[in-house]
Amino acid sequence: MIVRIMGEGQWKLADGHFTELNKLDDELLQEMESGDGEGFRRTLGALLDAVRRLGEPLPDEALEPSELILPAPDATLDDVMKMLDDDGLIPG
Repeated sequence: MIVRIMGEGQWKLADGHFTELNKLDDELLQEMESGDGEGFRRTLGALLDAVRRLGEPLPDEALEPSELILPAPDATLDDVMKMLDDDGLIPG
């Protein structure tokens, strides 16, 4: 699966890594719902770091369709709220 971090680029991740990403996404959603700004910032950073750590970066000139788009590291809680659906940022 191809994942884009807004403002950074794309990473190719194996489907097996989505269990870890979904756990972080669930935490992020709970923090957003409770208004925990500090927790939101920490968990968003952990989610983006996991994508970078687990994924293989694609070259800048590669423009693959992204199956998942994550917010930039400096995104605000309001920015991310606008990106959410019922499952959070990561479906499933």
